Amino acid sequence: MGSGKTYLVHNRSGNHLPEVDQQSAMRRNDTYIPVPLSDKGIDIINIKTIEDIGYVQQDSILLKSLSPEENTQSRQGLYFQDGERRVDYVLTYHVKKPSTARSRRRSSRLTDNALTRSLRRSRGPPPREDPEIGAQEHRVDYHEDDKRFRRDEFENNLREMGLELEKDEDTKTPGVGYVKIHAPWHVLCREAEFMKLKMPTKKVYEVKKGSDLMEKINTFISKVTEPLHPNVEETRIHNVKHLSYPFSREKQHLFDLSDKDSFFDSKTRSSIVFEVLKRTKCTKAKYSMGITSLLGNGVYTAAYPLHDGDIDGENTDPNDRKLLYEEWASYSVFYKYQPIGLIRKYFGEKIGLYFAWLGVYTQMLIPASVVGVIVFLYGCATVDDDIPSMEICDPRHNITMCPLCDRVCSYWKLNTACGTARASHLFDNPATVFFSIFMALWAAMFMEHWKRRQMRLNYKWDLTGFEEEEEALKDHPRAEYEFRVMQKSLQKEQKTHKTEKEKLTCRDRFPAYMTNIVMMLLMIGVTFAIVFGVILYRISTKAALHMSSNPTTRSNVRLTVKTTAAIINLVVILILDEVYGAVARWLTILEVPKTDKSFEERLIFKTFILKFVNAFTPIIYIAFFRGRLVGHPGSYLYVFESYRMEECAHGGCLMELCIQLSITMLGKQLIQNNLFEIGIPKLKKLIRYIKSKRSSFQEEEREKKLQRYETDHFLDPFAGLTPEYMEMIIQFGFVTLFVASFPLAPLFALLNNIIEIRLDAKKFVTELRRPVAARAKDIGIWYNILRGIGKVAVIVNAFVISFTSDFIPRLVYQYMYSPDGSMHGFVNHTLSYFNVSHFQERTQPNQPLHLGYRVEICRYKDYREPPWSQTPYEISKEFWAVLAARLAFVIVFQNVVMLMSDIVDWLIPDIPKDISLQIHKEKILMVELFMKEEQGKLQVLESMTPRGSKDACNNRSPMPRPRSTPQAHTNSND
Repeated sequence: MGSGKTYLVHNRSGNHLPEVDQQSAMRRNDTYIPVPLSDKGIDIINIKTIEDIGYVQQDSILLKSLSPEENTQSRQGLYFQDGERRVDYVLTYHVKKPSTARSRRRSSRLTDNALTRSLRRSRGPPPREDPEIGAQEHRVDYHEDDKRFRRDEFENNLREMGLELEKDEDTKTPGVGYVKIHAPWHVLCREAEFMKLKMPTKKVYEVKKGSDLMEKINTFISKVTEPLHPNVEETRIHNVKHLSYPFSREKQHLFDLSDKDSFFDSKTRSSIVFEVLKRTKCTKAKYSMGITSLLGNGVYTAAYPLHDGDIDGENTDPNDRKLLYEEWASYSVFYKYQPIGLIRKYFGEKIGLYFAWLGVYTQMLIPASVVGVIVFLYGCATVDDDIPSMEICDPRHNITMCPLCDRVCSYWKLNTACGTARASHLFDNPATVFFSIFMALWAAMFMEHWKRRQMRLNYKWDLTGFEEEEEALKDHPRAEYEFRVMQKSLQKEQKTHKTEKEKLTCRDRFPAYMTNIVMMLLMIGVTFAIVFGVILYRISTKAALHMSSNPTTRSNVRLTVKTTAAIINLVVILILDEVYGAVARWLTILEVPKTDKSFEERLIFKTFILKFVNAFTPIIYIAFFRGRLVGHPGSYLYVFESYRMEECAHGGCLMELCIQLSITMLGKQLIQNNLFEIGIPKLKKLIRYIKSKRSSFQEEEREKKLQRYETDHFLDPFAGLTPEYMEMIIQFGFVTLFVASFPLAPLFALLNNIIEIRLDAKKFVTELRRPVAARAKDIGIWYNILRGIGKVAVIVNAFVISFTSDFIPRLVYQYMYSPDGSMHGFVNHTLSYFNVSHFQERTQPNQPLHLGYRVEICRYKDYREPPWSQTPYEISKEFWAVLAARLAFVIVFQNVVMLMSDIVDWLIPDIPKDISLQIHKEKILMVELFMKEEQGKLQVLESMTPRGSKDACNNRSPMPRPRSTPQAHTNSND
């Protein structure tokens, strides 16, 4: 639009209004101003450029002439064009540039007056339009017109709710229009009262940290750890706290309203607007649609609150986002505590609780890591003193072992397994039993510590009485649910011709439930099938490598097969994790849950089941099944009649379990958690950079001048906390479930989490749109999952120690069969005898003289009778003695450890004593505050009542004066 264009504004009677220059009438960003009733029905006409028409609908809105360049108070899109009203929320929608023919038809409707008719006559007859093209354009534009109709109705309803809107279609992002929403003071007050938001009152009181001794200790610890605290105001210790009370418009005098602009912070303002958006409906259509349905149907493309400002730049104003970036999302502050108060202030309680939980979990990993390293070092220090390892490595023990596979494998010497035996001792020693007990108690301590930390945050964030309104705020139906109900109502109306309010029943969801059951079983079956495929890979690869002519290859068969199989398992787990996540979401969508809370809980349950089975099935197979379904020489078990089941190394399956667990855990953390989270954003940024390089210089300049609401539109939408929690829950399973086989698991988890916290922080601050602040007083279903994993971990570790490691067989030998009470002779005790003439046909070694002599008797690891006994190769009595000891250990270990966990749970109160006292004190102070208010009202009434009436009232109903009650309570508390 050039400055020479002129606009005529006229009413529908044909009388011209004053001429308006383009500089003052059309240079705008759609700031709405109400039009007087006498001027309704105004049209704006551009004589020279018919495509650029702006027109006003029936509810009469005129466009104010303001430009971003002229108004410096807009502060890069954080405020309306007047520079005073803050943008609390933004809705975006698709803007389609109208075609020439459509614009011509619309212009003919808007400009049908004497002046335009005379201009058309002077130009001659217009060209005749093709009817087929017109019908096609009508079909294409029908949906856009319907969306525009719904947007207009929805926005009018928002204005009726008291919100103020400002549209901006003339932006630097083509095809995107923005609706900026501002909540004025009276709307904030009304909605805060409806949502029962607790706000700080004028009343302050002193917060006591406990006894004088505890206060001195806390002060000393605070001074020592001062370098670890972030440089934000929230981390400083405050001895006073504002008394909080649910906001009420009738009791505004209780609150400090001296600065109304900052009384409701940006997080609270956006959550209030979001509640209004969820309640507002489009009702002119046959069925009502809320904001979720409008987003689902494409009427609006996005809805989000704005970030507070930029995080870098010389002229960037100080803001909470920039402070979070510098003190939280930077790798240079990895050693500092998180500013949990500032995180909650900016993102809300739900996200604040996640990062608080992650911080507590990471801190608790420090002692677990230290103990795990000590256990590992103990294994390293005692490996040379381990008698069974020394016997295996001693070449004087000329023990010939039976072949590990049919035909291609030959006899081998036991001392060739020396390296495996010594490595197994690093993780299979008496210290691992102690570490398993320690980790079970650690899990109980962690849960108790988190409950206490959570209660402190609830008190600090004023969430102590949150249950009642929490459920009320989560009953908004989801868009998919509303759509299904609408479909059901339409179908029923067509049959019965009656309109009734419908809802989805179990009968409606029955096909979805059956699909869920079948698909979940199918996915679990896929996991089992892949594990079985890896087993076949190990068996066939081991046989193939034994056929190699390279002696180095033959000597490293076991290590090669173990490592490659573990890597294959890792790759499959990473792929299936993504597939199972998508399948779980699809299955949850099929169920059509009514509320977001129900959707989230069902999605979490399905995702956890599938990903847990996917991650731990290979580990469970190695720990509890491998080597136990083998048979014995001369009577091996086969798969498909050709694949002989694999057996463990002589040192046991614990070493192979450690390899599988370490590769899976480290691979998931490095590749899935960190590489994907770092690499994918970097790749997206690189793609945007390449595209910007291809564009012109003007395009780059345009990118630099984007408003805040435009910049946030290009950020990724917030997808919820489920992926973040799921990563940590699976990691918690690795740390606790099989920790007896891998004492270094807590250390690697600690190192990962130090990076994970800063990665998540950077993602939330710089790469995601600002999420709507959600209130929560706990971490929800995740706490129950953690408790369940902690209980299962006790049982799993008991079975790992008793059945996977050699701890129980060593104890049984030492106290029942050893002649001198030592471990000398243990290796020979665990090996059975086999006569090589008893091999089945076609299973004998192809090279029986591989060792340089003919072998008549070979040994294998099992408790069986020798071939010269009356019952050859039958299970011996030693086997039953060891099995009884193993089962007894499982029962004793499980009950003792669980009893100790319950004792820890009982000894540590869920609510810290000082917090309990402060909550009680708050209740007393609140009673005192209202009693004083009532006394003040009574005094005002007494002063306004005539003396005679006062005496009559006193004679009628004498009322006791309740002054002593609050004072007595206060003194008793002190």
